[in-house]
Amino acid sequence: MKGKISYRITGAARLFTGLLAAALLNGQIATAKPLVHDAEYYVLEKQNGETWALEDEGLDKRLAEFRKKNGGKSPNVFYILIDDIGFGDLGDQTLNAIRGYKTPNINEFARAGMRLARMYTEPSCTPTRVAFMTGRHPFRNGMGSTAVDISGFGLAEEEVTIAEVLSDSGYNTAHIGKWHMGDIREAWPNMQGFDYAAFPIHQQGQLTIFHDDAADEEISIGIGKNNYDDRYTMDEWLRTDASSMVTGVEGERGKNVREVYMEAGERWTEAKYHEMNVRYQNQAKEQLRKLAKADKPFFLQYWPLYPLTGPRTTTDRYTTPNGGIYVEKMKLVDKWIGELMTEMDELGIADNTLVVIMGDNGHFTKYSPGSGYTPMVFRGGKGSTLEGGVRVDAFVRWPGMIEADSVAGDIIHVSDLFTTIARLGDGTDKIPTDRVIDGIDQTSLLLNGDTYSRRDYVFLYNINNLERIVKEQYKFDLSSGKENAILANFYDLFRDTREEWPVSTEVGAWGGAKFVRMVNRHVARKAKYPDAGPATGKPYAGIDNLRPETKAAVQEFLYMMKTPEM
Repeated sequence: MKGKISYRITGAARLFTGLLAAALLNGQIATAKPLVHDAEYYVLEKQNGETWALEDEGLDKRLAEFRKKNGGKSPNVFYILIDDIGFGDLGDQTLNAIRGYKTPNINEFARAGMRLARMYTEPSCTPTRVAFMTGRHPFRNGMGSTAVDISGFGLAEEEVTIAEVLSDSGYNTAHIGKWHMGDIREAWPNMQGFDYAAFPIHQQGQLTIFHDDAADEEISIGIGKNNYDDRYTMDEWLRTDASSMVTGVEGERGKNVREVYMEAGERWTEAKYHEMNVRYQNQAKEQLRKLAKADKPFFLQYWPLYPLTGPRTTTDRYTTPNGGIYVEKMKLVDKWIGELMTEMDELGIADNTLVVIMGDNGHFTKYSPGSGYTPMVFRGGKGSTLEGGVRVDAFVRWPGMIEADSVAGDIIHVSDLFTTIARLGDGTDKIPTDRVIDGIDQTSLLLNGDTYSRRDYVFLYNINNLERIVKEQYKFDLSSGKENAILANFYDLFRDTREEWPVSTEVGAWGGAKFVRMVNRHVARKAKYPDAGPATGKPYAGIDNLRPETKAAVQEFLYMMKTPEM
């Protein structure tokens, strides 16, 4: 793991090691430092700690029994994160009928496992992915913003990812699909604990709308020569061109990567974007087959780029009454997930694999209504800390361990998956204890079911700004600008899912001071464990086969970044 140094143990050191081990067995020395959490966790622990300790005894027994039946191995973990889907888009036949399309494979998956009805994420792509990978809110490591173009920053090497935790616990690891945590070498998945990775450097904006096909259909204005007046163009660097940027790369752990399926001078197209999505699906199946044959358990991460798409060039005809491009691609993703679940069945690994399928944030409202995004239950969408931006469909399946066809109404945050999966993988001791870990161990929720969450709160940040807090069923809106908490906007999320009718008098009269104290405790914790910035560096360093046009784009970027200081 990062930050650890290996030493050769000889002579007296070997004797000391033996004595230390004996002392540990005899309980003379504390076995491990506890994880550091945000202040609110300790408020709950004070009241529920004894109950949790009893639950943990039972959970440890169940996990030990599973490992014994599984040849001494922890469960495989297969994590599927779908981009920009609204709550209710997946997993329910009734809602499918209301929306005019079907997701039968994800519906079947939902029935076979547990629906997490109050899964909170971050408001956009990068922050959610960082929260899952590190168990930390992205404001703590400077990764709260979502970069589309060349950026020169990314996830720092010092951050410890779930892939590193599981790798150090004896897992094989692989990442396929969207990554979106930086364009510098140290931030890439093969540098962050994955043995193998196939991924685009950037996200779909670059891949779907910064190219000629999108310009021709006026999906993106001012990118193509046909929709801007070049008589007055002085700054040729203003317009992002996907064809000059790195598209998809592949590589092994700790090594440089290579761009694939793009040659010098070649133009990026919507058809190539489709080919990339198909390739990632096939690679996910290939990795399943490869990993299933190994002696170790595996952690496979598959983050599809679809359903988000731009031009209509890859949709010959609509196949649903909904008629949206987004829906067409979501149907395709559902088909692909069905293929992956069938593959697992054929490989005989379904019973010893925890599978998580969820969205990364709310729907992309800027595409409504033509793309099919429709907020039915919540207000808001991607980029917002309203419920529609941070509440997502989420399902977990682990046959024999997680109750089938169940629903948990407890609050859970995407960062909790980091800590929970670490425990299931026998890797809790690999989690760093020198920083705040926001993720709470939710093993009890998964294995015991509804009402067993160890969290009743969520802090909702937009980049570095704390905008809202959820506690139980109540939501405190800090963006209302009220210095007096009694006068601030509060919402009862059970009565008012769309956050349209403040109950400021009813809740604020008794809860205002309570929420202010929550904020104060949170701020004090931040002061003790200060936030850090992202890693910075030269974009694309570590790609062996940069095309000439890409090298030119990097030089343009570097020049523009330094001009204010010239």
